Order: sequence, then structure tokens, then C-alpha cells
Amino acid sequence: MSGSLEVRKFLWTQDESMSRQGPNVPAQRTGEPSRISDEQVHRARLAVARGAMSAEDCRMLLDMLGLSPGEDGGAPPVQR
Repeated sequence: MSGSLEVRKFLWTQDESMSRQGPNVPAQRTGEPSRISDEQVHRARLAVARGAMSAEDCRMLLDMLGLSPGEDGGAPPVQR
């Protein structure tokens, strides 16, 4: 039981220190957004394909992530 109490004390102190610091908000991006290369898209597609349960699952995941080819057969939405 003492381990549980120590964990609660640790979490409580961490929670207090985080509330004193305020929310951690990322800075606004400036300039042109970085472009995704063809190699990055290819590697992302392979990673999705490895984790997919079926061909239909793979198609759905690629579409949801913007990695499937565009409707005109051009660049995927993630590169536009």
C-alpha cells in the first residue's frame, strides 16, 4: 500500500507544478509549411499497408490519412 501512496504523492506534486507553469501552447508556425516528399509518402504508405488487416482496410486507412492518389490520379492530398 505504501507504493500506491508514494505514486499518488508524486502525481499530486507533478500536477501542482504543471498548474503553476500554465498551459504549454506551441508557437505559431511562420513561413511556408514544409512539403512532404515522394519518399515520405511512399514510406507512409508501406507502413499503413503493413498494419492493415485487409486490402479494403488498407484503402480506407490510406484515404483517411490523405495518402491515396488524388481523384485525378495526381498527387495525394497530403502533398497538396
